[in-house]
Amino acid sequence: MKRCLGEFSIDPAAFVTFAFPWGKPNTPLAKFKGPKAWQLEELEKLGLHIRENVRRMQRGEKPKVYHFAMASGRGVGKSAFVAMIVIWFMSCVLGGTGVITANTDAQLSDKTFGEIKKWLALSVTGYWFDPIQKKIKPHEWLAKSMKDYVMMDASKYYAAGILWDAEAPDAFAGEHSQNGMLLIFDEASGIPPQIWDVSEGFFTDETVHRYWFVFSNPRRNSGAFFECFHKLREFWNSRMLDARTVEGVDKDVYERIIAKHGPDSDQAKVEVYGQFPTIGERQFISREDVNEARDRELDGYDAHAALVMGVDPARYGGDSTVIRFRRGRDARSIAPKVMNGADNMRVAEVVAEFIDKYAPDGVFIDSGAGAGIIDRLKQMGYKVFEVQFGGKASDETWFDHRTEMWARMREWLKGGMIDDNDKLRDDLCGPEYDFSGREERIKLESKDKMKDRGLASPDHADALALTFHCKIAATDSKLRRRTSRKAKGVDYKIFG
Repeated sequence: MKRCLGEFSIDPAAFVTFAFPWGKPNTPLAKFKGPKAWQLEELEKLGLHIRENVRRMQRGEKPKVYHFAMASGRGVGKSAFVAMIVIWFMSCVLGGTGVITANTDAQLSDKTFGEIKKWLALSVTGYWFDPIQKKIKPHEWLAKSMKDYVMMDASKYYAAGILWDAEAPDAFAGEHSQNGMLLIFDEASGIPPQIWDVSEGFFTDETVHRYWFVFSNPRRNSGAFFECFHKLREFWNSRMLDARTVEGVDKDVYERIIAKHGPDSDQAKVEVYGQFPTIGERQFISREDVNEARDRELDGYDAHAALVMGVDPARYGGDSTVIRFRRGRDARSIAPKVMNGADNMRVAEVVAEFIDKYAPDGVFIDSGAGAGIIDRLKQMGYKVFEVQFGGKASDETWFDHRTEMWARMREWLKGGMIDDNDKLRDDLCGPEYDFSGREERIKLESKDKMKDRGLASPDHADALALTFHCKIAATDSKLRRRTSRKAKGVDYKIFG
């Protein structure tokens, strides 16, 4: 035990190599000389971090939290690695607290903790602990020894599986430990952002041993797990693991997936290469199309196209009212307007100011949440279009008019140009779709359902989608310059 708590607490690779019966006859590990190459590499990187943290403490500096994210193809040994990390932590960080969560109770109970218990039975420290359901705690003799000999309370010394609730994220938070903190997300791509946000609070105690590990097949190209490899990559030690590079796997399985779906298919990316898909399983708009529209260069091709304005009023306290403009392929040149907490009268005033400033050929406002705004603008003498998101689509492919407008926007993105705005990008890529009704028409995911998944209301994207309500002709440029605050005289010609 002395060696474990000393040498092994700062060298997890040495612990894992020592603690399990690698290569020993008549054991499940008889045919294995040690951990897989990638597992050993990551254990060694973790050890380097721990030893540097020790040196930081010696210099009077703050120790850092270790953040690790891995996206991988299937069957690479991820669950075994989770088990190794948990058993090392419990064995070598005396009194530490571990929290493990997953996307479903079945994943957490049967797969994650099933694997941990299997490896614990093989470990030289297995007899120290008592595995019960989704929890591993020290046996009574160990808890008593800790109290008697090192004056340490064992009540917070455990590794427990805890499920999260997107509706009550604060219920997931609250665990702290001055001895050490381990947090593991299994199947992390399905865990909503609000759970990630509250999880930062697990690491408030300044201790050498603070670790946050997240693992998943990269099935979604949006969300918090995705951002570990993109917008937030500087904060995470990340690894994307191609399953074909892992020793001891049947590579023919992966080659069949590639042959069946194609080497550039999303199935091959997710299941084999450990890469994020071009478009999610039910994602309505691909991130690739959005990125290309963001990077596309402006030109003067649509300089004389109609200028249209979309207004998506806030529905709830946390939503924003967003105003966006589009002229043909250009939805970039005029910056959007975002209002938080503004009432209908204030929104109507701002919309009126924008109409006076830009003289758009058409102003489209969601009537579901914007009825009061529309009424006020009409009282002020402005002509605007009421758009019913839930109205009937003109094309029977789509369940409702909102889905239809998003479909038009999706096609437009292939040649359109948008501003470099993270919220717009995430809004466009966030919604999924389903099939609804007897006719199995395609229906875009509602804002409420997106919130249930932990995603923000797509206010920016809805505002842009409103500009696709119908086709409209540009007014004469001289007439546009003469347009006054009372825009009654403008002739809005609708072509569809």
